[in-house]
Formats: sequence, C-alpha cells, structure tokens
Amino acid sequence: MLAFSFKFGKIYIAFLCICCAISIAGCRQEKKAKKQNQEKSKAIKEWNKTIPGNFSAEQNRFLDSMEIDSFINKYPLFQPYAAAIREFYGGRNLAYAWYADNRLIEQAGNLADRVKNLKNEGISQETPYRNILDSLLYAKATGTPDVKLELMLTANYFVFAKLAWEGMDPSISKSSQWYLPRKKLSYAAYLDSLISAPEKASKTAAPVYRQYDLLKQHLSHYRQLQKEDPIWTPIARTTKSYKPGDSAAPIAAIKKRLFKLGDFKGDTLSYIYDEALETATKSFQSRHGLPGDGLIGKGTLDEMNVPLTKRIRQILVNMERSRWLPVHMDSTYLGVNIPEFKLHVYHSDSLLWSCNVVVGQSIHRTVIFSGDMRYVVFSPYWNVPESIVRNEIMPAMKRNRGYINSHQMEITGYRDGIPVVRQKPGPQNSLGLVKFLFPNSYNIYLHDSPAKSLFNESSRAFSHGCIRVSEPFKLAAFLLQDYDNWDEQKIKNSMDRGVEQYVTLKHKIPVFIAYFTAFTDRKNLLNFRKDIYNRDDTLAKMLIED
Repeated sequence: MLAFSFKFGKIYIAFLCICCAISIAGCRQEKKAKKQNQEKSKAIKEWNKTIPGNFSAEQNRFLDSMEIDSFINKYPLFQPYAAAIREFYGGRNLAYAWYADNRLIEQAGNLADRVKNLKNEGISQETPYRNILDSLLYAKATGTPDVKLELMLTANYFVFAKLAWEGMDPSISKSSQWYLPRKKLSYAAYLDSLISAPEKASKTAAPVYRQYDLLKQHLSHYRQLQKEDPIWTPIARTTKSYKPGDSAAPIAAIKKRLFKLGDFKGDTLSYIYDEALETATKSFQSRHGLPGDGLIGKGTLDEMNVPLTKRIRQILVNMERSRWLPVHMDSTYLGVNIPEFKLHVYHSDSLLWSCNVVVGQSIHRTVIFSGDMRYVVFSPYWNVPESIVRNEIMPAMKRNRGYINSHQMEITGYRDGIPVVRQKPGPQNSLGLVKFLFPNSYNIYLHDSPAKSLFNESSRAFSHGCIRVSEPFKLAAFLLQDYDNWDEQKIKNSMDRGVEQYVTLKHKIPVFIAYFTAFTDRKNLLNFRKDIYNRDDTLAKMLIED
C-alpha cells in the first residue's frame, strides 16, 4: 500500500487547509472543527489505502539483468537495496512493474508524492536521487517505457519501505536496550503478493504495527498546532489548584489549551471551572497517566505546559519503535507497556482486558524483551537474588539477628561466602500467592504482591525488575480457562495452600515487554507517559542524526 493517488492527495491537502482556518473559540467553531477533523481523518484513511500500489502485471516489456547491475553501479546509494530489487524483478521474470500499455501507471506519481512527503511519516531525511526521479517523471510521463525511470521507481519503493516501515538498523534498537525481536519481512515478497492480487491492494494494510499509522495522524495534528501556536506559552497558576466552581483568569487559558488538544468542548472564554472543564480535565489526566480527580494542580498543569516540540519528539520516537514490532499476532498474547504501568491481554490484536502493574525502579530497570509463558506457580517460594541478599538482607541480618525468621525466610546454603536465601510460601511472600514464569536470561517474571496499595499509585516503578500484577487471580484463571479441573475454586485453594505447585501450560503464551511513552488507546485518543528510564532522548538524537 505504498503509492498515494493524486486524487486522495488533493483531497488531503484541501482538508488540511480547511482545518488550518478553523477558529478554536466558541461552540460554533468547535462543531466546525469536529466536522473537519472527521473529514480529514477520512481523507487520510483513503490516502493510506494507496500505500501498497497497484503495480502493473505488464508482461510485454522485460528488463535485462545487466541493466539492473548497471543502474545500481551508476546510483551507488541504492546498493543497500540491490538484493531486494533483484529479488523483486526475479519474481516477475524481469517484467516491468510501473508501465501498462506503454504508459506509466498512476501509482508512479503516487509513489513520488509519498517519497516527497516523507516528513508525514516522521522521517527527517530524503531519499537518494529524488531530484533525478522528479526529472524523469516530468520527462517520461508518457511515451515508451524508460528503464532508468522503471528502476528509479522500484529503488525508491524499497528506500521508502526501509525508512517508513522497517526503521533504523537493528544495532540502534539494541543500543537502546530494546531486546524484543525485530520484525522480519521480505518487502520484495510483499510487493509480489500485491501484484498477484491487485484487487486486494487497496484493502491491504501497510506492513507495520497498527500504532504507527495512528501516531502518524496525531503527528500531523501536533505539527499543525505548533504552526498555529509556536510559543505555547506556559499557563501560570494563581493558586495551588483549581477545582469545580472556582473562577480565575487562568481557567479560560486552560480551557483554550484543552480545546486545542481535543479534550474540551465548551465556552473557552469563561473564567468559571464548570462541568465541561471537569470532564475535559479528567480526560486529559487519563491520557497522561495522572490521577483522574479533576483537580488542576501542579502535576496536571505541568503536563499541559509541555512544549509541543517535546510532544512531537515523543510521537516520532514511538513511531520508530512501532516500526520494529511484528505487524500483528494471530494468537493470544500478553503485553506490558513499562511507562504505562499496564498489563494488556490480547487475542489476535483484540484487547480482552488490562490491569495495573508495578515495574522496576530506575536503578533496577525492567528489561524490554519477549518470552513464552510456560508455567503458573501457586504458593511460590521466593529465591532471593544474590544482589538483594548482599545489598539488603545481609545488612539487615547484622542489625537484627531475627530478621530471617521474622520475614518467613530460610537459609538453604552458602555460595562464595554469601547465604542462599529463600522466602517460604504464604501471605508474606514477596511474590504473593502466585507467579507466572516465561524463562529468560534476565530472571524477570510476573507475580502477585502483598503490597496491594502500590497498585493505586499513578507512578508505579517500585520493584527490583520483575513485574507485579494487580489481578493475579484473574490472570491465572485466564491462562487456565481451558484446562480440566482448574476452576476458580481450585485456583483459589492452590493460591492459599502454602505448598508450592507448578502447573505447565499446554500452549506457550507469548509475552512482550515494551516501552512506549506515546501511544493511542482503543478510543484512538493520544496518550503520553513520562519517560521513566530516560530512553526517549537518546533515540530522538539518533533519529535526527540519521
């Protein structure tokens, strides 16, 4: 779905110009803005349908393999894509792709438009030899097929696929401590599949994780906001916080800001904190991971005052992360988004349910990786990691001789002069009443916790790296729902028995632990979260330099 039709490109530009003219003040302007945003969203969706391209099945014009070699030698910046170009034409028996009846197909212009507007994809660089592509298109819009233009179009397709869909080199993601497996996809095979079934091309989604296109829509909106309000003047407080019924000059400024951000619907000129503002404030707080109390205090106002430049960088960084993930999953899987402090349970990319989690502190970061859930362990022992024994338990033992017994622990041996400690099953156990194992080299797993109050905190980075689950019973019941004799009562009894019991899952459940500080929820609302591990800036700098 690579190339854009000229028709949809014109529609998109028209809608964008209309949206720029919308006034943000007053009820009438708000209704007009809503209508235009809906139309703009529709236009973008139509535009995106042309991404795959409806390539020609032209069979009366053929390339010579030597012409491909000559082209790559003449334009060496395409060398990284040489194998993909050869694979693509090899699958077509060297037949031309961009011509039909000796004329360029419409998708040639669509591709050129998409390449020219890489900024819309969150890409700051240009494709190689773009001026040559433009010149060739201008000179050869009609007439006999031109081999240089044919190959220039194909090469640009693969450049676009690399930049917009595949993303930066895997070495970059690893340097960002992103150990989730990168997406693997043959873009030549992808093109070939579209060519073999052109009637399906307009319905085929781009080969990229769904968050990418959703974030791209919001990127357009935030860039437009920045154009209209480049200063984004911070709103100052005149009191500790604002609550429903209050009246103050900054309240009108808050209403205008929330209107621009899409949360507020109402009179932006009033100084009164009314019901509409309370609804908008709670929406804004929810989207930013703040307590949804409706009070506009320092934390909420600080988030409103975050510069648009920073928000745009957040969107760009998370669009890049979206390029790395598998396009979709056809099975049940679990996903943890560390900055969101949430566990999500999916089936075939449909969200089934979610719950709060506690993740690692900044000095004990939860690792970004994936694994396969294999075991549910009821009434578990906690084998205390050596680092915790050395840094926490041994100093506590020196202060208090009864520390081990009082914490329901036992020493099972010694290793290099350091005691091997485990905590007995029971309500005091740091793992709670059940744990969920997906074996990995990082010694990270999901588990219950006796510290229930921490799940009510808005920021939940308290652990030593493992992930504490607020609804462990529900997760255990979900994983064992198709297992004979594992009804809810048996699960509860096993959690309370105080005797460790392993249950091996019949089918492995994939677990993805990811890191997204900007994402869209199931209502297509843009969410931001704090960069708790300071990972965004490094990746943003690499994106800009690249």
